[in-house]
Amino acid sequence: MKTCTGGEKSVTLQRERKGSGMVLNIFFILIGFVLLVKGGDFLIDGAVAIAQRAKLSAMVIGLTVVGFGTSMPELLVSTQAAWVGSSGLAIGNVAGSNIANVALILGVTSLICPLPSQRAMMRIDIPFMVLAMVLFIAAAFMGTIERWMGICMVLLLIGFISWEVFQSRKQNKETEMTVVPMPLWKAISLVIVSLAAMVWGADLLIDGASAIAMELGELLGVGKEAMERIIGLTVVAVGTSLPELFASVMAARKGETDMAVGNIIGSVSFNILCVIGVASAITPIRNAWEPFAIDYAVMFGLAILLWLFLRTHHKIVRWEGAILLLIYILYIVKTFML
Repeated sequence: MKTCTGGEKSVTLQRERKGSGMVLNIFFILIGFVLLVKGGDFLIDGAVAIAQRAKLSAMVIGLTVVGFGTSMPELLVSTQAAWVGSSGLAIGNVAGSNIANVALILGVTSLICPLPSQRAMMRIDIPFMVLAMVLFIAAAFMGTIERWMGICMVLLLIGFISWEVFQSRKQNKETEMTVVPMPLWKAISLVIVSLAAMVWGADLLIDGASAIAMELGELLGVGKEAMERIIGLTVVAVGTSLPELFASVMAARKGETDMAVGNIIGSVSFNILCVIGVASAITPIRNAWEPFAIDYAVMFGLAILLWLFLRTHHKIVRWEGAILLLIYILYIVKTFML
């Protein structure tokens, strides 16, 4: 009869604990997924009601309420990361989320339904998004994103939002709009609860996926710093972008394509000007250039490609969405190979 030594028992207990931990992490991922799906569904209903009652266009609501609301996970993650001095996670989260927003989310959403462009989007919103990227990359090129840079980013975002709301109300003032039978208080409550559910769902999913990724990193012998960058650019970036993904998919399914595109453009601008702005205003973000130069190039290149797609056909057609999705898959493969 074979007996187990103390060392063998210890190894067996560790394996059992890891196994139970893996099951718990998978459970968190599933719960987070459900919260994201239902939260995205209710979020669009509430946002459409607010847009109609406030006489704002679906694009502006997508740029502001939906776009910024779904970017709250990025703000929380990057601010906390900057506070504890983890620049790799703070920068990686924003750069990776922006890449996921354009390539993954618009790619998947346009496969469901082609996403049309508007004149105002091409003339103002996308150029502003590109400007935000240029400012972000220029600040990062300095090596450290200083406090004054972050404050300037936040002020620029506030000015842009104010101008967008003013222009939308001015254009829709004389327009007769059909108001949905939903009280304003109910619509606002629905949006707040939906956003909270989506943030909580994304948090559960990130925790579960990050734990699994760290275990895989240990098994593969990947260093802590390298794994932090990989997790920031992939697991955390995709996880914090899930609210945008489900909000855009639900908007496309409900025929609110303007809101779907506005959500992404607003999220990208918010990620840069508010998330990086607030994080660097709290504490300067150091080592912001060298580890992420390739990621900045991919992010900026995708923005230009998005502009070309929308300018060529005045919408993102399905085969263009497939190209965006393929680029994202190749980017993920490249990130894990470095």
